[in-house]
Amino acid sequence: MSTEPRDEPEVGVGPHPDPWPIGDHYDRELLADGDRRNVVDHYRYWTVEAIKADLDTHRHPFHVAIENWQHDLNIGTVVRTANAFQAEGVHIVGKRRWNRRGAMVTDRYLHVHHQPDGAALRAFADERDLPLIGIDNLPGSRPIESTPLPRACVLVFGQEGPGLSDEIRPLLDQTLSIAQYGSTRSINAGVAAGIAMHRWISDHAEPPHHGSA
Repeated sequence: MSTEPRDEPEVGVGPHPDPWPIGDHYDRELLADGDRRNVVDHYRYWTVEAIKADLDTHRHPFHVAIENWQHDLNIGTVVRTANAFQAEGVHIVGKRRWNRRGAMVTDRYLHVHHQPDGAALRAFADERDLPLIGIDNLPGSRPIESTPLPRACVLVFGQEGPGLSDEIRPLLDQTLSIAQYGSTRSINAGVAAGIAMHRWISDHAEPPHHGSA
């Protein structure tokens, strides 16, 4: 087997050919140097602010909340997936600082909120009449595969390992479980979040209007 280093494939597009497109949403540096970001073609050469503003015009009415008591490395994955499925907002519950590496800078295009505890998340949801839907394989949980998700809601996820905390469980309106068929008791928190968000998409969303990343 060859041990020669491989050239990494280039991501994105190079400098924009003349003439440049006209509009305040374009970033002149990206037009000149190229846009190597992981964004869909519709947003090539746009500023971050312009992309976020455009996304704000058609976000989906569900929020995602993830508990953060142990600096869970899965939080970045949850944030990235929330961006992919156009969540209205993401809530970090617990410690303010979280590991952003897995988010791959997608948090720039989202509204990320900090909630110091479950009570604060509950208050946020009550102000907007949003049910809190916990995702965990707990006794009494209903199967997510056959339970319709509300159009406007907050999907709540616990830490990798312990799952939803004892503090937040009584604050939830209901808890849904994900069917598993193997030998382990639980699946990765980031994977569980992706399954739950796609379940919401299957119930409520239309096909994307500008393609996929």
